Amino acid sequence: MAARRSPTSRGRRHAPGGPARSGPLRRAQLSFAAMWSGECAFMVALGVVAFRAGGVGVVGAVTAARMASAALLAPLLATRADRVRRERVLTCVGAVRAVTLGGAAAVTASGGPAAATYGLAVVATVAMTMYRPAHSALLPALARSPRELTSANAVRGMLDSLATLSGPVVAAVLLAASGPAAVFAACAGASLVAGLATTALAYDAPPRAQPDSAGGRELLQGFATITGDRRLSLITGLGVVQTFTRGCLSVFTVVVAIDLLDTGDPGVGVLNAAVGGGGVVGSVAAFGLVRRGGLARWFGVGIALFGAPLALVGVVPERAAAIVLLGAVGVGNALIDVGGFTLLARLADEAVLARMFASFEAVLTLGVAIGGLLAPMVIEGLGVRPALAVVGVLAPLAVAASWTALRRLDAGMRVRDADIEILREVDMLGALPAATIEQLGAGLAHAEFAPREAVFEQGERGDRFYVVESGRAEVVRGGQVVATLGRGEGFGEIALLCDEPRTATVRAGSDAHLRVGVLQRRAYLTAVTGYPASAAAGQAVVTEIRARDAGRTPAAGAQ
Repeated sequence: MAARRSPTSRGRRHAPGGPARSGPLRRAQLSFAAMWSGECAFMVALGVVAFRAGGVGVVGAVTAARMASAALLAPLLATRADRVRRERVLTCVGAVRAVTLGGAAAVTASGGPAAATYGLAVVATVAMTMYRPAHSALLPALARSPRELTSANAVRGMLDSLATLSGPVVAAVLLAASGPAAVFAACAGASLVAGLATTALAYDAPPRAQPDSAGGRELLQGFATITGDRRLSLITGLGVVQTFTRGCLSVFTVVVAIDLLDTGDPGVGVLNAAVGGGGVVGSVAAFGLVRRGGLARWFGVGIALFGAPLALVGVVPERAAAIVLLGAVGVGNALIDVGGFTLLARLADEAVLARMFASFEAVLTLGVAIGGLLAPMVIEGLGVRPALAVVGVLAPLAVAASWTALRRLDAGMRVRDADIEILREVDMLGALPAATIEQLGAGLAHAEFAPREAVFEQGERGDRFYVVESGRAEVVRGGQVVATLGRGEGFGEIALLCDEPRTATVRAGSDAHLRVGVLQRRAYLTAVTGYPASAAAGQAVVTEIRARDAGRTPAAGAQ
């Protein structure tokens, strides 16, 4: 009747180590580092090629074409990512980008038409737009708890920042020594490494969703998930403001470096590297900040920091000041990565996680496209310095308007964390990956029973699983109390796992109220039977209780 805890397994489950001790998680992070470094270098070289071909207008047009194409196609491609193992998506993206960026290198080196380079860049960008949603959906399957998921996103944020720093630096060196073709070739190699790193990644994948007979509904499921949840809509809305600013920044860095600061082509790489350098500092700070909670508010701080420094660049157009201020943008980007992606992964259903992330990325990519398209017009109409000021104040104003909602979101997540912690105390549930235990925590109801009040009676149909949160529960059979359960112990699993009536009565103890967490039958069975480790733990509990009820000791290995 009771899902008891083992001191040994409990200690192992809470042992320190985090992401660094997970081989699959390390490989996933290595893949991200290689892919994102190549992408950051690629954007610098592509901006230089476009600027040389037609000035700031072409830079904005190319940015808009890349991002708009990716935004339109990503939701369609994401339906596959929710049906197959997600590391296969990452491997496929690495291969596609290696081919397209290699082609861009060949076209550029041979003096081919710039339009061909732009076309290959669009294909590479569409593939890249699928990479981050699949990677974001993969991390919860590799993580063992919400805390480890947060740490994994903090590590990825650090890698993002290092890539944002190292990618443009490598691009600047290669641009000075050779030219854009060399940068494209290096990016192709990085993409190949990223794809190979995730080949045959070992982990327990959750059951995959079956294709929906209504294809249009399946295609829009990610958008429906976002619009149907105020919390997801809040994060997405603020993300759009940030990515609009980012799209403008992709144009501003070229114009500021070449026209305002007079640093030439390598200066574009230096300014982009400044964002990465600030991101490294911000990522280090994020490790400490996220442990204190308040991810939603730190996410808001990051959004504000992404915009405010741009306004100051327009006020103080000096090289040193620009580098420092763009470094502050990088700090904000690190906070956005940790807070935003962790919250999204925790709030959305695992079954639609890749589609939700793809829709999120699609909306944000459109923000980048619009920013890249409008920035040249704003610059032409207002001038560089006023344009920087106007764009820069948008993000801080959006955060100020959303601050109360961000605080409410943090309060709700604190309640969720407490529920997950109690579920983790049950062995068969503690074996579940972070994404699944998160869904159980989201659906956990609570009930309270007066002293000696029955939770359920022997012989009743079982449709719920219970976990003791406070007080004591008594297991009664034949009028006798045969077991007493305390905090973190579960009961009611036999009727669910074996599809039979309740084998005993469970009631509140005689000395205090009993408070329990309640999981519905479908949610419990889907979680426990969907993963080998949890299924084995559940079967072990059933075997132990059957043996105890029969008055014999269970065989070794059935504990």
